Amino acid sequence: MKKYLSVILAVLLCVTLLAGCGGGSKKEEAKPSAASSAAAGETVDVTLTVWGPQEDQSDENGKWLQTQCEAFNAAHPEWNITFNYGVCSEGDAKTNIGTDPSAGADVYMFANDQIPDLLKTGGIAELGGGTLDAVKANNSEVTVNTVTFDGSVYGVPFTGNTWFMYYDKSVFSDDDVKSLDAMLEKGKVAFPLDNSWYIAAFYAGNGCTLFGPDGGDADAGFDFSGDKAVAVTNYLVDLVANPNFANGDVGTNADAKAFFSGTWDYQKAVDAYGDNLGICAAPCFTLDGNQVQMKAFAGSKAVGVNPAGACYKDHPEVAVALAAYLGGTDAQQAHYDTRNIIPTDVNIKVDDALAQAQMDTMSFASIVQPLQENMGNYWGPAESMGKELVAGSVTHANAADKTEAMNESMNTSAVQ
Repeated sequence: MKKYLSVILAVLLCVTLLAGCGGGSKKEEAKPSAASSAAAGETVDVTLTVWGPQEDQSDENGKWLQTQCEAFNAAHPEWNITFNYGVCSEGDAKTNIGTDPSAGADVYMFANDQIPDLLKTGGIAELGGGTLDAVKANNSEVTVNTVTFDGSVYGVPFTGNTWFMYYDKSVFSDDDVKSLDAMLEKGKVAFPLDNSWYIAAFYAGNGCTLFGPDGGDADAGFDFSGDKAVAVTNYLVDLVANPNFANGDVGTNADAKAFFSGTWDYQKAVDAYGDNLGICAAPCFTLDGNQVQMKAFAGSKAVGVNPAGACYKDHPEVAVALAAYLGGTDAQQAHYDTRNIIPTDVNIKVDDALAQAQMDTMSFASIVQPLQENMGNYWGPAESMGKELVAGSVTHANAADKTEAMNESMNTSAVQ
């Protein structure tokens, strides 16, 4: 029965597989050769090249990549897979795949902001069918949007990239950390307001958008204008004036009892707060009597499929199925257990505050960092606004003008 079910799965994968090349709009059906052999009850020999970080292949981390690939092979008796492994970090994928996709891995891991570059070189396939359904079912909307470009999905996400809040539990209660304003009444809070990756959280929380509500509309540009944006700027003027606010983090403000960063600063937080360390998603702030959730920028790391790879040409269904498996629930659980790679899969229950804070942030306290080409026009104007706020040159008297000037600068740069 297991064998017949596997055969049926192979056929369904062939029928539903979608693959995009170049601009990502082309959709292809898998070639029928492997499915025909499987339907005939034959075992199909497949050679498949997989690239991943060295850490995922090391003995001390349980050879996560090799272990998962062998488990995948065992789960598919209709395929006899020979794996070739190569070392490539997620950050190097666009270079190592993009230089010559035909010589690259069939399946690889990448950082989501590389999708536009990978598409230009024809090194990443669009996902569809059951694989796409699983990505949408097992991840938050924000996480799915991190691997979506021009309406199509190009990877199976397996961990997030965002920031959240570290705090001293001896100063702030569980209720306090839900409200930034409540925290400011009890202790010093540090926030890198002059960093454009962070300041967006206030504006995005109150409805300002970057390339539309989900970051996918290139023509929409930036909307940091009008009353919604001016209200945030006025709030930030008061925030900077609060004696319990400090620009930066606990490293630059040793007396800060809370600061905002990501997993990379976990040890800094442990050193600062010790046994009193608390971690959670960013809080709400009070604007015109309403509680507004701060929204951090979010990205992800994902598993991609190379449509120019040697395996894909004859057995695309195998490459796609492996990508889905490596980004699936069981593999993400093993990634978390062996390397503390925090999952995106909503079905996984984590048992530490750091992981929960990142998963919560991806779920309800973030927006996708857009993959649009003109995203680069956001950083300078936003940073300038933050620096002027910290310097005190933005006031209630000029908040509206300063806000509109920021918005105009973002959009003027975008059309040049």
